[in-house]
Amino acid sequence: MAGKSPSVKRYVVRLEPEERERLETMVRKGKQLVEEGLDSVLSRKPRATPSVAKIFDGAAEARLIALACSQPPKGRARWTLQLLEEHVVQLKIVERASDNTIGRTLKKTRSSRICSSNGSSRPRPTPPS
Repeated sequence: MAGKSPSVKRYVVRLEPEERERLETMVRKGKQLVEEGLDSVLSRKPRATPSVAKIFDGAAEARLIALACSQPPKGRARWTLQLLEEHVVQLKIVERASDNTIGRTLKKTRSSRICSSNGSSRPRPTPPS
């Protein structure tokens, strides 16, 4: 007998947009749902180690911030990321660092001479009186 077997049942499943996104997320993660359960598919597992080791620890970061807030070299109006990159290596604050790493570190700490607060945390709003 050619064709489809009469005992095979087919169902049409209609998904809401949220349900479709959830299902596509599960499929993209490539997990085996049966072995690990639904929660493992929907949540991200923490890494055992960071993908890239941090270049600046707390002390090195503090020295970078102090350098960025100091007077720039003679003949320069201000520090550039490239100048900071060269100087942190010359001063042996770190062995190597890219200007991107310098920029991310300074942005994270909000270390800007024109910023209203040079602290590493954002000022808290005052409660209304």
